[in-house]
Amino acid sequence: MQSETTESATGVAPASEETPSEETRGTSNRSTTPASTEFQEYIGSNWADRVDELPEPREQASFAARRRAAVSAAFAGKRVVVPAGSLKQRSNDTDYPFRAHSAFVYLTAWGADSEPDSMLVLEPNADGHDATVYFRERADRTSNEFYANPAIGEFWIGPRPSLAQVAADLSIHTAPLENFQTTDADTTVGEDDELSTFLSEMRLVKDDYEIEQIRRAVDATARGFSDVIADFPRITAHERGERAVEGVFYTRARLDGNAVGYDTIAASGPHACILHWTRNDGPVVPGDLMLLDAGVEVDSLYTADITRTLPSNGRFTDVQRAVYEAVREAADAAFAIVRPGIIFRDVHAEAMKVIAKHTAAWGMLPVSAEESLDPSKQFHRRYMVHGTSHHLGLDVHDCAQARREMYHDGEVKEGMVFTIEPGLYFQPDDLSVPEEFRGIGVRIEDDILVTATGAENLSVNIPRTADDVEAWIAGLQA
Repeated sequence: MQSETTESATGVAPASEETPSEETRGTSNRSTTPASTEFQEYIGSNWADRVDELPEPREQASFAARRRAAVSAAFAGKRVVVPAGSLKQRSNDTDYPFRAHSAFVYLTAWGADSEPDSMLVLEPNADGHDATVYFRERADRTSNEFYANPAIGEFWIGPRPSLAQVAADLSIHTAPLENFQTTDADTTVGEDDELSTFLSEMRLVKDDYEIEQIRRAVDATARGFSDVIADFPRITAHERGERAVEGVFYTRARLDGNAVGYDTIAASGPHACILHWTRNDGPVVPGDLMLLDAGVEVDSLYTADITRTLPSNGRFTDVQRAVYEAVREAADAAFAIVRPGIIFRDVHAEAMKVIAKHTAAWGMLPVSAEESLDPSKQFHRRYMVHGTSHHLGLDVHDCAQARREMYHDGEVKEGMVFTIEPGLYFQPDDLSVPEEFRGIGVRIEDDILVTATGAENLSVNIPRTADDVEAWIAGLQA
């Protein structure tokens, strides 16, 4: 899933040193900003002196330093360039909210408060690398930037940090963006897949800080799910109830974090059979199931990714309950085998045994469950075409550039965080399933931490069984 953010590919060409002007942003034809020398002198005078208190280093700065050290060791003698990315235009002179590239965040610890167009550069030296973050520092008030540039001026977007403040905050050397210089491409790592692959594989195992941030994201997401349930009476009364679900959850994401980690899926009734339903423009009809797939992204930009399927009137029908409990059984079977040393793809295989068993028992398969599990058949996958698990962290689909032998075919290790999310989706026009099943879609998704001896379900406190879900809804609507 893709959020409304701007992420440039790791190692792309450096950002332009030109700052967007009213001309380039399409506002010059309606601007009334005074441009006289007299006005500039007047507005640039009589300001109190800035008092820039230097912060203590943020908690994650030491973790980022260790990550940079690993990159330095892997790319000895190479110049490493990691851009934060630039603002992305939404329409005319408005931009999407900025979110720095995950690789930049990972190596700098600069999260939701990072500056567009920043660059992390590791310059090789005799002992390894010197790390510098280049960014566009705020302009002096004697310039016209701070009042006349709507893209970066402080009158428009608020105070921006100084080089000294960021250096203290991130425990890293900083320099003006205009000082950034390109060098011989043969000595620079960035504009290829090598660095992206290395960082993706490095991020497969989370450190203590990352795990704590994901826990926070999960806890905030749990509160968001409860907010939605508590608002079901208003949601079911509106013709666009799915939009109301999305809005309620987004409010929690903004209160307790930075934003949502990806576009919320609020899929009611047959929409739950559409895997990435993000239009969210339908009603939530009492008696239908509401599939809510959502995650809060906290200020460090780590995200949760959780799905619960909820009966909008508080009670499952017999068929809904049967499908729901089959999916939960598949999730529990997959979770039961998670421990260091297994192969990542085995988690999916374990869930598929349960999915095959139930779809065969319901008479949906042309062969037995055992026969369907044969790689040449896989008929049960008609009702669950997606995978069971993906890694989770700074990106909802984390570590995406890792090699297959390190990801799908890789060994599970302590400190990995990934989802377990089986589902069953019976399309409303699917004649291969009995009529009473058609239009039912169920997914249960949890965020899993691999421990030294097994696994911990980080989202286990969000009700999962059919009975517990019904009690959860009843308790919030009492």
